[in-house]
Amino acid sequence: METLRPVRRTLLRDTAYEAIRDAIVRGDLPPGAPVRDADLAERLGLSRAPVRDALSRLSGEGLVESKPQSYTRVTRLVPRDVRDAAAVVRAMQELAARTAVPRLTDADITAMRAANDHFRDATRRGDVAEALHADDRLHDVLVTACGNRAVVATVERYTPLIRRLEWRQFGTAGSAHGSAELHERLIEACAERDAEAVARITAAIWQTLEELADETPESPGETPERPGVTPERPGESPE
Repeated sequence: METLRPVRRTLLRDTAYEAIRDAIVRGDLPPGAPVRDADLAERLGLSRAPVRDALSRLSGEGLVESKPQSYTRVTRLVPRDVRDAAAVVRAMQELAARTAVPRLTDADITAMRAANDHFRDATRRGDVAEALHADDRLHDVLVTACGNRAVVATVERYTPLIRRLEWRQFGTAGSAHGSAELHERLIEACAERDAEAVARITAAIWQTLEELADETPESPGETPERPGVTPERPGESPE
């Protein structure tokens, strides 16, 4: 029995959060779509409690909105909100890059190159999901290496708002934001341990997303309110 160790388990609320967040980012749950904890719990094979926790968290992150005694639904895609989020993420990514460079290992550089190879391949295939996932892995190397928990939390908090716009813009175009070539410049600057160059290139990459938000029209009007729906908390079904 001494060889037995506790098994790591993912919290159900985290599982629910990630699943619902990804569905919103991909557009599977489109802007204005009503969300009900009972329906989501059934689809996810979970109880309502972790789904309610997930919806509460998503509400705080601006992906879900709730009006007392009326509805809970996916928020509209508002370019100004995306631009604000992109500006914050750019600042955090730039700080992370500058701080991380002196701490980078050869393994970190290798991981960034591998992520960029996946990014390039996914972009060529028009696989937006994999391209954005690879892009996250590349930049996460710097965010993790910087060792600043506040930076990590802020990036995790605001990046989904940006990814949502990218899915809308590139989901049917077979492309993803940025370019493998710009990533290559970033990686080479990291390999040379040039912190200022890394910060400058990182800022340029995320600046393009702020500009993309300026060029994007606001999503269509919201789903009409439905009388008689009285959720007590975000996503809670009426009694």
